[in-house]
Amino acid sequence: MHELGATIAAAAGPAVQEVFVERGQELVLRATREMIVPLMAMLRDDPRFAFEQVMDICGVDYPERAERFEVVYNLLSLALNQRVRVIVSTDEATPVPSVAGVWPAATWYERECWDMYGVVFAGLTDLRRLLTDYGFEGHPLRKDFPLTGHVEVRYDEERKQVVYEPVALTQDFRNFDFLSPWEGMTTLPGDEKVHLIRGERGQIEGPKA
Repeated sequence: MHELGATIAAAAGPAVQEVFVERGQELVLRATREMIVPLMAMLRDDPRFAFEQVMDICGVDYPERAERFEVVYNLLSLALNQRVRVIVSTDEATPVPSVAGVWPAATWYERECWDMYGVVFAGLTDLRRLLTDYGFEGHPLRKDFPLTGHVEVRYDEERKQVVYEPVALTQDFRNFDFLSPWEGMTTLPGDEKVHLIRGERGQIEGPKA
């Protein structure tokens, strides 16, 4: 793994910023965002690497960072039986060059990353939502996205159409006693038999002196 990473770094030059191995068996490259397309073309076409397939492109959100998003590319070489993970960073406004020209299948993954995180891919001709509805607001896998969402959708029987409305959460009034199970439980199942037997004994034996 380390030898393969060093070979890629030497061939890529400034396109690769960092090379490391995770968990002892996963080769990871941190790449320069602006040079991602020529880097991917080299990884595909160079016979020393032969990464013919992009298996997945996904996003990761780190809101505390200036460039909060990481775009992660997982590549596979069937010919050489090896894998590599390539990572680039970006923010909400800076686009990442699309690699759909290198692997046409990347169109689907980049659309998903845009839909879920809002990462813009420059040069992608089909930047549409993929997993959410066309009227969806925001990007649901961002860490600051509210769990309830911004709008809710329902079918209006009177209007005979699907309508979008602001989320309205109704909460019924509830009276909580805040007692623990041990404090709130005064009797246990079967205690009534014990009390009945004790009462019968008291009647037979009579009051104690």
